Amino acid sequence: MSTQPLMPKATAVWLVENTALSFDQIADFCKLHPLEVKAIADGDAAQGIKGLDPIVTGQLSREEIARAEKDTSIRLRLAESRVRVPEAKRKRGPRYTPVSRRQDRPNAILWLVRNHPELKDSAVMRLVGTTKATIKAIRERTHWNSASLTPLDPVTLGLCSQIDLDMEVARAAKERPADAEQGVTLLPAEVTTGPGAEDADEETRTSGEELDVEAVFAKLKQIGGKADEDDED
Repeated sequence: MSTQPLMPKATAVWLVENTALSFDQIADFCKLHPLEVKAIADGDAAQGIKGLDPIVTGQLSREEIARAEKDTSIRLRLAESRVRVPEAKRKRGPRYTPVSRRQDRPNAILWLVRNHPELKDSAVMRLVGTTKATIKAIRERTHWNSASLTPLDPVTLGLCSQIDLDMEVARAAKERPADAEQGVTLLPAEVTTGPGAEDADEETRTSGEELDVEAVFAKLKQIGGKADEDDED
């Protein structure tokens, strides 16, 4: 809801002419300076402005005006509007790029593709205001001017702010799936430090091939049995 009446000077003119409200009360309600309200009352300001009745427009009630006239310390409260005007929704779409900077967009796209490959096409579109077709052409080096393109930071070019870029990078990082854990499960301490540990190490070494888990456990079992026989001897 608006905190200021419609046409404040016209409303002030009407309140000065038709009520016994103080200059301070009128100034507070109309968001004007008290001296300006005094000038309106003296005829030195707002000449030729027709007063606007705030009761007719639904901005004040007669009861509210009467209550304030009895006590100069009371401040008028703007009546709540009976009609709810829906807020205009911001249309989402490619960022507008000034004509003078549009020639720099391919260079900015190339910079984003190289330095932030995790960014989706939609994020690049939001940052520099381009199309998927252009992004695809630059990624695949089929753009008509690919040979002359130079990667340039879109922030430096003024195509987007550093905050916008950081937000898109952070969002892409959250959406990226976590890398699968790689490596072999650690062996028990009694195996790595007990008899036959060197044989186990030799068996678990591979030349880049995938480790056969079942074979490793079978070998460990064999080593464990061998250790028991040594203890009995």
